[in-house]
Amino acid sequence: MKFALICALTSAACCQTPSARVDVVGSTGFVQLEADSFRSLSPREQALAYWLSEASIAINPINYDQCSRFGLRQKRVLELIVAHPEGVDPKVYAKILAFTKLFWANRGNHNETTAQKFLPDFTFEQLQAAARAAGKDPAFEKELDELRPSLFDPNFEPMITAKSPRGGLDMLQASANNFYSGVTLADLKDFAEHYPLNSRLAKVNGQLVEDVYRAGTPDHRVPPGLYAEYLAKANSYLEHAAEFAEPAQAKAIHDLIRYYQTGDPKDWLQFDMDWVRNNATVDFANGFIEIYRDARGAKGTSQSFVTVTDESVHALMQKIADNAQYFEDHAPWGPQYKKQGVKPPLAKAVETLIETGDFHVTTVGDNLPNEDEIHEKYGSKSFMFLGSSRALTHAAGFGSLDEFAASPEEIALGKKYGDEAEDLMTALHEVIGHGSGKMNPKLTREPAFYLKEYFSTLEEARADLMALWCVWDPKARELGLASNPDVAKVMYYDAVIVAITQLRRIPKGDTIEEDHERDRQLIVNYIKDKTGAIAEVKRGGKTYLEIRDFAKMREGVGQLLAELMRIKAEGDYNAIKALIDKYAVHFNPALRDEVLQRYGKLNIPTYWAGINPELTASFDSAGKISKVAISYPRDFVKQQLGYSAKTSFTLSSSDPRVNGF
Repeated sequence: MKFALICALTSAACCQTPSARVDVVGSTGFVQLEADSFRSLSPREQALAYWLSEASIAINPINYDQCSRFGLRQKRVLELIVAHPEGVDPKVYAKILAFTKLFWANRGNHNETTAQKFLPDFTFEQLQAAARAAGKDPAFEKELDELRPSLFDPNFEPMITAKSPRGGLDMLQASANNFYSGVTLADLKDFAEHYPLNSRLAKVNGQLVEDVYRAGTPDHRVPPGLYAEYLAKANSYLEHAAEFAEPAQAKAIHDLIRYYQTGDPKDWLQFDMDWVRNNATVDFANGFIEIYRDARGAKGTSQSFVTVTDESVHALMQKIADNAQYFEDHAPWGPQYKKQGVKPPLAKAVETLIETGDFHVTTVGDNLPNEDEIHEKYGSKSFMFLGSSRALTHAAGFGSLDEFAASPEEIALGKKYGDEAEDLMTALHEVIGHGSGKMNPKLTREPAFYLKEYFSTLEEARADLMALWCVWDPKARELGLASNPDVAKVMYYDAVIVAITQLRRIPKGDTIEEDHERDRQLIVNYIKDKTGAIAEVKRGGKTYLEIRDFAKMREGVGQLLAELMRIKAEGDYNAIKALIDKYAVHFNPALRDEVLQRYGKLNIPTYWAGINPELTASFDSAGKISKVAISYPRDFVKQQLGYSAKTSFTLSSSDPRVNGF
């Protein structure tokens, strides 16, 4: 499960570094990721990183198709124009280029945070003219006509994921994502999925059919399925990667190859088992992993990252992991839900070499795998993405903290301890939060099966609350997890202020759809209601959220945490529905409008996208890698066109805009 950087940008304890922010388009900033640790790797590890990165690029197009049935077609049209500006009106080209950058950043034309559709600044007729200038294929006229509603009509599929649907539609019908075709929630009432994570459900001749994501096996006993071309290409790179991996990691890589061939959930679990027990310096994730985009909370989106362990912060993660059983024993929930024999997660601070698919730069922590049966038997692996958090905090500065903090103390402590509090929150969330707790043995399925569309919000809130609970534990002081007790205060300040600042990400409507944002809203509104430790105050015509009692707030943290653990362990759908519907979904649009107005004066992007480091391999006369170099391109357009060329999607590798990729 991911930990997204939402609250931490209000308290970046660093000066604003112009070099971190490469570009800004509208309300989206683009930052360059760096990975200095790569240079300390051995030649074998560098070659491994190169091939794993190539496999990441290979699956990148899949997520565009998962986000919308029009996604890959839209991508093809936009990239054709962006790669061939000759003859296109320069003013129109600039607008198309800006829109395409946002399209790449969000893996489609729905905002990846709010789930809301965004529209171009150019007209359909201008797009037609640009396409004619860029490519002479007459078939594009028909293609553009068919894509017109998906690109220009604000009322056509306006939400990628609609967990609070309107207009008489159910969640599946109201969601623009491509996990279901002609399927309603009622159709699934008695349907047993064989491939719950990696299939698209379609209704064919009145019958439900699972279209499985798989490449097919070499012996043809398992036929190819959806995304076969991309998965087969990824497998070819993974085969090369396995040659440079240590035996245990090579075993996990071959497990993943097998899974991509068959699509069989048993093969995915085998990969999980071998992957989670391996702690290689060059690590990776590649698969259909997170279920946030599916309103049902069942279908996984394609994502990948490749990382290098950063030893400078690794000790913090390991210290927390080594004491996982203590924090489990002192959790505020009932003894029947406390896990014994906790297997400390493999905890690592890392720098990212590449992020593709449904993995975004705002994810600063991740705990994998997501399957509880693997957690129970083999533990989990927690990542703290230092490269992402550093780039984002350096790019954001102090403006938001100065504007929205409720007191001078909050501002002063945030500037002094913001980075430290952010790192500790991420570490506790991932290492202790997600791996904690025990299910009632009566549950025969994963908790997500019982809690459905509310599971992801619950799980993210549970992990946040566990971090907020543990930071005040005497053990945290004994272990020296924080340099000063005020770090815990900053974590609480950050957890509260986000309930206001995150509203800037939802410029329309009055509901929250994204799970991390729901989780933070749930925590603040519940504690405000139940304890009075948090109060909404007005000063000078501005709204603030003020912490009036830290001890009472921690009591509220424990109360909500215990209830969420009970709900998860018992699969209590009605209870989680009531909590989230009451505290996490709706907000006052007048407050949001105020927040937008205040942010408008700060010159701080609302959303962020990352530019990956670039790995370039040199090959000898025998076709073997002789050297791998790392560089930082600072050119989002060239990088994205290069990725498309490598997946043979729109462009030829001879295109002058993509040479060198």
